Amino acid sequence: MRSSVEDAPDYCAIEFAMEVLGGRWKLAILKQLASGTHRFGELKRAMPAITQRMLTRQLRELEADGLVTRTVYREVPPRVEYTLTDVGHSLDSITEQLDTWGRWYRETVRREDPPGPRPAA
Repeated sequence: MRSSVEDAPDYCAIEFAMEVLGGRWKLAILKQLASGTHRFGELKRAMPAITQRMLTRQLRELEADGLVTRTVYREVPPRVEYTLTDVGHSLDSITEQLDTWGRWYRETVRREDPPGPRPAA
């Protein structure tokens, strides 16, 4: 069970942030939602490598942590939309910087590390 913000000591703010944002997909989901409201299927198509179960789990955790709002429309078939909260939007610049860094790192590694087997250490 995750500790609450009130219970977290001041010295472990990064640990607490990682508790909320940790996981392979959370930052990618936040990056997708930074552009606006999306339905579940749109998120799934934008991230084809994530399973439906994992996307559901990560969205529920983001919602429980107050970063995402889930809106259910009582229609047939039901429509569910996900939107960033103000707290979620506070991470926009961080997700953008991580996206930029990830692209830079990927290109840097590709230039410096030719494909093929690595020599034994």
